[in-house]
Amino acid sequence: QVQLVESGGGLVQAGGSLTLSCAASGMTISLGAMAWYRQAPGKQRGLVAIILSGGTENYTDSVKGRFTISRDIAKKTAYLQMTSLKPEDTAVYYCNAIYSGRAYWGQGTQVTVSS
Repeated sequence: QVQLVESGGGLVQAGGSLTLSCAASGMTISLGAMAWYRQAPGKQRGLVAIILSGGTENYTDSVKGRFTISRDIAKKTAYLQMTSLKPEDTAVYYCNAIYSGRAYWGQGTQVTVSS
């Protein structure tokens, strides 16, 4: 059974940096897509960044140049490096995996950016 566990969220000042981690079990992350989504209060959950099985990365426009998604296949962990954080980046961040035709979600980690 696939399980995803996020860590690394917290409170940071605007302009600061955070790195989120997503530890996966029950899957080979190089054979699936790993992604980060976020959901701010009163808003729908939306895609932030995705890394496909072949390593291709894609980002939503608002984080391009500031966020970087990566993965460590041996550690079965995906990361989201976030720099130049803005108050509008405040949200619960969720790790997502698409593997063997199914979608899996982590429990989410809160990121709060103060102005």
